[in-house]
Amino acid sequence: MKIIIVENELYLAQSIASKLGQYNFETEIFSSVKDAMDSNGDIYLLSTTIPGQNSDKLIEKFKNKIIILIVNYINNDTVVKPLEMGAKDYIVKPFIVEELVRKIEHYYEYKKLRRENRFYKDLLDSMFNEVEAKADINDINLPIAIYTNHQRVADKIAIDIAQKYKTTPIFIDLQSDNWKNKLTELENNKIAYISRADKLKKDDREKLFELLDGKKFIISSLDNSVEMPYEKIILNSNNKLYDQNNILTINEYVQYIIKKFQYQYPDTELSKKLGISRKSLWEKRRKFELFKKK
Repeated sequence: MKIIIVENELYLAQSIASKLGQYNFETEIFSSVKDAMDSNGDIYLLSTTIPGQNSDKLIEKFKNKIIILIVNYINNDTVVKPLEMGAKDYIVKPFIVEELVRKIEHYYEYKKLRRENRFYKDLLDSMFNEVEAKADINDINLPIAIYTNHQRVADKIAIDIAQKYKTTPIFIDLQSDNWKNKLTELENNKIAYISRADKLKKDDREKLFELLDGKKFIISSLDNSVEMPYEKIILNSNNKLYDQNNILTINEYVQYIIKKFQYQYPDTELSKKLGISRKSLWEKRRKFELFKKK
C-alpha cells in the first residue's frame, strides 16, 4: 500500500511519513497539489489548507482512490466541498498517528471488500445468466422450501428472495460438518439460505427442523420426496444440462453448443469444432430457431 502525502509543512509531512513507515506503509511526499497530480498511490493524505493551492483537480482525478483530508479547521472549503467531490474522510490537526492509521486501514479494507463484492456479484450474474428459473418473488414469504432438479436454480431464487428483503443471507451448507453450530448461532432477525436438505438422514432432518424453529430461512432440496413442514415451491428446469442424472442426446448437445458459442466463434470454426458442415450447422440453426441477432 502506497500513501501519498500532500502537505506543504515539510516537518509535519516527514513526521507523518516516518510514523507511517513504522506500520510498514510506503510513503511519498509532495509539497504542492500540482506536483502530486502525476503521483500514483493507493491512499492520499491531502492538506486542503495549503496557501494558494486548489485541491479540487486532485480530488477529481483521484476520487476513485482513498482520499483523507488533513485540515486545520472545518468549513465548507476545507471539508464539506471536498467530501462532496469524492474525498472519504478528514482528520483535524493536531492528531495522533494511531487515529490516522485506523482511518487508513478502515477505508482500505472497505475498498477491498467492495472490490470482492463486485467480483462475486459479476461472477454470480455470469453463472446464473443461463439458468431458467422464474418465480413470483412478491408472493413468497419466509420460511420457504424450494424443491428443484438443479441446485443452481435454487441458488438463483434464494438470492432473488434475499434481494426482496434487502439483505445478504447467511449461507449454511448441510453437507458441512458445522451446520448445527451455524444454525444454533443464527439470530432470529437474520435470514439464512440452507442448501441440500436431501443430503441429511431422517434423524438429522428432525434436528434441523428443531433448530429452525422461529427463524427466517430459505431451504432447498433436490429430492421432492423429502418432507419439510414449510410452505414450498417446486421449480424444475426443463434444460437437461442442469440434471446430472440425464445423458444428453446428440441434438440436445449440439443445440446447447450453438446457443452458448454462436457469438464467440464464426460459423466456419463452430461447425468445425462440432464436426459438422456449415450447411448442417445452418440447418440445425433453423431447426432450433437459433439465428444470430444482428
